Amino acid sequence: MEDDTKDLYLFINSPGGGVIGGVGIYDTMQFVQPHVQTICMELAASMGSFILVGGEITKCLAFPQA
Repeated sequence: MEDDTKDLYLFINSPGGGVIGGVGIYDTMQFVQPHVQTICMELAASMGSFILVGGEITKCLAFPQA
């Protein structure tokens, strides 16, 4: 069984995408027990930005070149 006290990390580099798929990812991030840390590697446009801000409120980060 996975340790649900350890944060999950989601690295994002996305020009966007479909709404249905993006909302599905967002809903899953809200549903899982561990906190989801989101990290923008380079680009988070459109639905990518929605997913980026869907992470734990104090754990959304971006690389300097993002």
